[in-house]
Amino acid sequence: MMLDWKRKKQKREVEERQASNGVIYLAFPALEKSGVVKHGFSTRFGGVSQGCFSSMNLSLSKPDKATNVRTNFQRMAQALDVSYESLTLAYQVHSTNVRVLGKEDRGFGITKERPYRDVDGLVTNQREITLVSFFADCIPLYFVDSKNHAIGLAHSGWRGTLQKIGQRMFETMQREYGTEAEHLLACIGPGICIDCYEVGDELYQAFQSSFDPCSLEDIFVKKANTKYHLNLMEANKRILLQLGVLEENIHVSDICTHCNSDYLFSHRKHGENRGNLAAFLALR
Repeated sequence: MMLDWKRKKQKREVEERQASNGVIYLAFPALEKSGVVKHGFSTRFGGVSQGCFSSMNLSLSKPDKATNVRTNFQRMAQALDVSYESLTLAYQVHSTNVRVLGKEDRGFGITKERPYRDVDGLVTNQREITLVSFFADCIPLYFVDSKNHAIGLAHSGWRGTLQKIGQRMFETMQREYGTEAEHLLACIGPGICIDCYEVGDELYQAFQSSFDPCSLEDIFVKKANTKYHLNLMEANKRILLQLGVLEENIHVSDICTHCNSDYLFSHRKHGENRGNLAAFLALR
């Protein structure tokens, strides 16, 4: 099964994959070629949820059956060739808080209760941990340091982007693992595109305090009636470039969640009556 994706550019940075159990997910060829990680970004296909959650809902906070959601996690783990017990979940509140995960944190949110309630970024250098974060238009950020064998996964909506969670992630990996910008591979995953993301003047004003004028020209397009369109993917790319990450090591998704809402959950398209997508990242 090959889906008819609506893409934003000719160069395909993200590709569809179908596992033997029928799960369809998206993957970055750049991360696959690195040889050091397993990863994926879920679609709406291959799960057991019903109705507006159909079928691969990965949110335990939605009014879906918990047994269905856990089965969906099991199916995703099988598709990505990671253990269900290794899944370790973020607890997202649109913060810039980053949690460093050790062996004792393995399975938080899956096999044991999470002791945290405000974590939008996860980093680890442990092979037995699979990082998991959740999306329905916001931007996934994948970080891979193949030199020091460390990884990070972050959730970056407009609040996280404004407060530069990408920078917080890098600084945490630099402090904990010795990560260097020139050796970092970063992927900016599927999320809402600039054409679909209209915002008000107040958000433009807020970004003026965090981004230089040249960057603002590239991440905002002014519309009529004090409205703008915001490019969250480009904003996160700008943050990484300013940190010294090499442009050739930054890969930006060409797939928008809103444009492809038949295949991906989108908050702007579906509202609250929907499931959640998830990003997964683990060291081999």
